[in-house]
Amino acid sequence: MSRLGNLGARLYRGEVGYDFVGKRKIWYGISILITITAIVGLAVRGLNMGIEFSGGAVFTTPNTKVSSTDVRQAAEDAAGGHTVVVQELGRGGLRIQISELGTKQALPVQEKLAKELGVKTNKIDTQLVGPSWGEQIASKAWQGLAIFMVLVVIYLAIAFEWRMALAALIALIHDLTITVGVYALVGFEVTPGTVIGLLTILGYSLYDTVVVFDGLKEASKDITKQTRFTYSEIANRSLNSTLVRSINTTVVALLPVGALLFIGGGLLGAGMLNDISLALFVGLAAGAYSSIFIATPLVADLKERDSRMKALAKRVKAKRAAAAKAEAADPSAEEDDAPALEDAAAAPAGVVGQRRQPASRNRGRGRPSGKRR
Repeated sequence: MSRLGNLGARLYRGEVGYDFVGKRKIWYGISILITITAIVGLAVRGLNMGIEFSGGAVFTTPNTKVSSTDVRQAAEDAAGGHTVVVQELGRGGLRIQISELGTKQALPVQEKLAKELGVKTNKIDTQLVGPSWGEQIASKAWQGLAIFMVLVVIYLAIAFEWRMALAALIALIHDLTITVGVYALVGFEVTPGTVIGLLTILGYSLYDTVVVFDGLKEASKDITKQTRFTYSEIANRSLNSTLVRSINTTVVALLPVGALLFIGGGLLGAGMLNDISLALFVGLAAGAYSSIFIATPLVADLKERDSRMKALAKRVKAKRAAAAKAEAADPSAEEDDAPALEDAAAAPAGVVGQRRQPASRNRGRGRPSGKRR
């Protein structure tokens, strides 16, 4: 068995683990810092909206040897101050986007580009996009997002409970805010592909969260009937048991998306791939982070406020204090009590060590001879 597989098996059995829930204040602080950075970037720089949302014209040229820099300069001179974006196409042509360009202004720009490239005017394909179309797309995207959020909250509230639904909703908002903030900071153009990417990452973000919540629901069943662990400790054990699975799922999903973003958009120059690949890449990474460091600790925080969980925490604390007192009074206690003492020592950190099996009651009598009496 590989090291990662062996680690996953030990995490699942509770032999090793990390106290994610116990250190939740650290993760909350990191998330707040990242979110504030994203909001500041969004407020200061804003989003670079594509012509699909702002309106404008798109000119597609045939194969040309003229550099994109010269074409951009010619387009800027002809457009008279409008924003110009030039992208190189795989077949050697150019795609020139000029925002907020009207029908009357498009023809002079087309003629200027044809003169710069040394081709006939009709060889340059021109497409005009009105701002009303972009407004409709944006409105439908917001409607779809709102409907999705409502359905997710209803489903999680029915399948699990309202605390888990609230935690999942906060994690989703966290992921969307970070993704949009990254778009503002790097200045990538927002297109319909970006909107599709944002809507797609919501499902990925929920996947790991629901997996952890399902394990937590099963592990916390009849939790008040025992006095070994608090709810936060059960939540931490459940999170550790699915940790390797979450990491594997995220890495496998990020590899092809990373290929689109860094190889397709970076090395091959297919800039249009950046629209959806950046949203997917950032959203997948943020979704994996939020499911581990945000969603589950939030559920534990909300659940620990319940009166039953508070009473359980008091009973667990009292039992551990009694066990520690008994161990201090009688260090040579029978090893049959070792598991309870181990839990008392390990549980405050949220990580339960490997459980030792009770010692044989025939200790010191030697091995049985096997002869019947």
